[in-house]
Amino acid sequence: MKALWFITNPKSGTATPAKAEALATVFADRGLVLAGRTAFPDDALPTPEALDSAGVDTAVLFAGDGTINAAVCALAEWHGTILILPGGTMNMLAKHLHGSTDSAAIVAAAVEHGRRTSLPYVDVAGHRAFVGLILGPAATWVRAREMVRAGRLRGLGRAMKHAWQRTFGRGIRLEGVPALKHGAQAVFVRPEVDHLDIAAIDARDFRAIARLGWEWVTGDWVAAAEVTQCHAGQFRTRGDKPALALVDGEPIMLEPGSMVRVGMMREIFLTTRAAA
Repeated sequence: MKALWFITNPKSGTATPAKAEALATVFADRGLVLAGRTAFPDDALPTPEALDSAGVDTAVLFAGDGTINAAVCALAEWHGTILILPGGTMNMLAKHLHGSTDSAAIVAAAVEHGRRTSLPYVDVAGHRAFVGLILGPAATWVRAREMVRAGRLRGLGRAMKHAWQRTFGRGIRLEGVPALKHGAQAVFVRPEVDHLDIAAIDARDFRAIARLGWEWVTGDWVAAAEVTQCHAGQFRTRGDKPALALVDGEPIMLEPGSMVRVGMMREIFLTTRAAA
């Protein structure tokens, strides 16, 4: 870890410009060369060829889940390493790879004893979710959530009303997960090394729906109500028309019968945790 390319998203999570500049100082203090910077999405993500031409060996990602997903997918075939720092809201990947949530401490540990590791992902319709895939009517709350995060209150009521109506409608149906009953309002699919961890909420009463929607807007919906959890190797979505889903928080449309399975990335991520 000597020459870095710094990828940030000033609009995501806690990755403010001031914190990004502070990290640039940390890089310099550690004797690291900052060969290039990208402020996504205003700037295009660097290609593997561009990083190689600049002599970069490590891409540092300081952003939220969506930006990290886009950058990792863009660099999936690159031969360098990727260091993920906590620049989002929940920072699940950074916690998994480092434990610590202090970016400066992670950089110091990466210089001293960072090692390569791989990460599993949810593979669905040509997309990869490293944090998780969200299925079901609750995915429609994403529009309200983004309005809150951006501080845009105009139109928020309309977005919440639409999400509320969808949440009270017919839930998601899955094929290949017999442990879950049909009709869940939200299904969160998290990748593990050899299986998919599936958590479902079936909320029908007023309190449960309100709690689900509010937690979706302000935090983590899995904490909103009792969930049913199970494991599966793979499964398919069911239905008669395309449905909204979230891949690491970013919306996509899934066709009926879409296969959901687990995949594994190469060892391109830097972890500062001790080897098991």
